[in-house]
Amino acid sequence: MNAVLTELRIAMYGAWQRRWMALAIAWGVAMLGWMAVTMFPNSYESKARIFVQLDDVLAEQIGIGPNDARRDLQRVRQTLTSAVNLEKVVRATRIGETVTDRREMESAVALLGKEVTVVSDQDNLFEITAVSGDGDLSDVANARLAQDIVQKMIDIFREENLSGGRGEMKDTLAFMDQQLEDRKRELESAEQKRMTFEAQNAENIPGSGALAQRLEAARSEMRGIEADIAAGQSALAAIQGQLSGTPATIAGAGGGGARDALGQAQAQLAGLRSRGLTDNHPDVVAMKSQIVLLSRLAASDRGSVGGAPNPAYTSLQSIRAERQANLQSLLSRRASLQGEMGLLSGRAAGEPMVAAESARIGRDYDVLKAQYDKLLQDREELRLRGQVESETNAVKFQVIDPPTTPRSPVAPNRPLLLFAVLVIAIGAGIGTAVAASQVRSSFATAAKLEAATGLPVLGSISQTITEATRAFNRQRMKWFAGGTAALGGVFVILLAAELVQRSMVA
Repeated sequence: MNAVLTELRIAMYGAWQRRWMALAIAWGVAMLGWMAVTMFPNSYESKARIFVQLDDVLAEQIGIGPNDARRDLQRVRQTLTSAVNLEKVVRATRIGETVTDRREMESAVALLGKEVTVVSDQDNLFEITAVSGDGDLSDVANARLAQDIVQKMIDIFREENLSGGRGEMKDTLAFMDQQLEDRKRELESAEQKRMTFEAQNAENIPGSGALAQRLEAARSEMRGIEADIAAGQSALAAIQGQLSGTPATIAGAGGGGARDALGQAQAQLAGLRSRGLTDNHPDVVAMKSQIVLLSRLAASDRGSVGGAPNPAYTSLQSIRAERQANLQSLLSRRASLQGEMGLLSGRAAGEPMVAAESARIGRDYDVLKAQYDKLLQDREELRLRGQVESETNAVKFQVIDPPTTPRSPVAPNRPLLLFAVLVIAIGAGIGTAVAASQVRSSFATAAKLEAATGLPVLGSISQTITEATRAFNRQRMKWFAGGTAALGGVFVILLAAELVQRSMVA
């Protein structure tokens, strides 16, 4: 501990011996440092806070929820400091007065981007901060410029959320209208194509009810006719059996019965024709067959002496003729249906290609129709949403803290820097003096001389000072104290000037 104290006394003695060097170096460092500090321009900061109300009953009713509005605000906050918006700020403030070309504009925008910040304290509370520290402007001008920058940022913030949103909605609606017109023309073209194709292939289009239904109906009718033919053949066979077992005449009865029956049959035939029935009618065909049969009986009765026609036999013949006519009609209908089914089957051979083309045309039409309906619904929703946003202002702004007027610079902290330069200057002077004392080959104490040479020191002689030397030293001491006080006085003057300058801005 004694050794440390000794070394400290030696260093202090060396610095004191070279105090004029220390004072000169302190003055030099202080003056250079203070000049550098005074050259730093003051930077003034202005702040503003904006409150955004997101809740709106009508907006939520049509689907504009707080999340949508919050997402839009986040987008605006992130793009607020974009190059386009910052360029608007440059042109609207005095920063743009010195901008003459595109290169200078880009430099001004880049510098402004570093000095402007937008912070979201909460979901609906934003803080805008701007700093201005142009060395070519006065402190008052810099303070005013920082306030103007914040005010312009607020205007852009409001414009981006109100006018900008409305303009974007208008452009979106115009785009949707154009898309709807295009889809409408395509839909009309597809509908016309489908109608033309259906008209040309009405019978072959699946699901149209022509070919498939007709073929199925013909098959169903054919099955019914086949059953009727089988039933008719069975009935005809049964009546044939009954007819073969029934005698044609009855013994002992008077003649002329066949001729009378023939006359009645002819009279009935005339009555049927008078009603407008044609020869192809089943009743007419049956009556003709009965007349032919009665004509034969009448001819055979001319040669017979006895016996009269059997009425049961005659009735059975009539029934047989009727059933024969019905069976013949069913056979004719079956032949007609077979021909029609063959024609329909031939047409069905080309139906797959027609069906595929019809399905493709229908599918294209359905896709276009779905797109058109979706675009129409989206357009109407956007139109309603735009009206709500424009007329009710679902997002409401309130500047709760207007742009502040800077009272003091935020940077640099000139009083602290001035004091730091003074401390550094004094330290530099003392350090230089101590270092110089260490370089000189002299010894401040006898112990240090003994340690350096390794030889014992017998004694030391103190310095003898005359009265004239003492007076001269006192004078030099006054000069040194004056120089040191002057250094502190310069520091006080600079500090006072800084405080006066700040009070002028306030």
